[in-house]
Amino acid sequence: MTRLVLDSGGVSRLARRSQDAAALITVFVRQGIWPPVVSTVVLVECLSGRPQHDAVTNRFLKTCDVVDEVPEHLARRAGILRAAAQRGSAVDALIVAIAEPSGSVLTGDIGDLRALAAHAADVSVIRA
Repeated sequence: MTRLVLDSGGVSRLARRSQDAAALITVFVRQGIWPPVVSTVVLVECLSGRPQHDAVTNRFLKTCDVVDEVPEHLARRAGILRAAAQRGSAVDALIVAIAEPSGSVLTGDIGDLRALAAHAADVSVIRA
């Protein structure tokens, strides 16, 4: 199953109210990978707790499939990916594990995510 998973860079890019973000969302809709999946662990990196600052992001998140649990098997898989890549944060590794198999990750952290995806089952990484 192909799916689009967003890290904080992906959320930030698509949450912008810009023609570029709208065009990218249109492409994802046409590809059948919309709405994207966003893990609640990503919210730690993309929300500040300041209502004015977070308003645009919160509005965007309402269009996403926000996953609020990290099952043990995903946490274990993320640990394996992180150990194999020898780089990336725990959140990065979890994002790649969620995208498995055959998913795509939209990120601003292309290096770490590509290193993790190199050890994953058919996960592609797209620059945000």
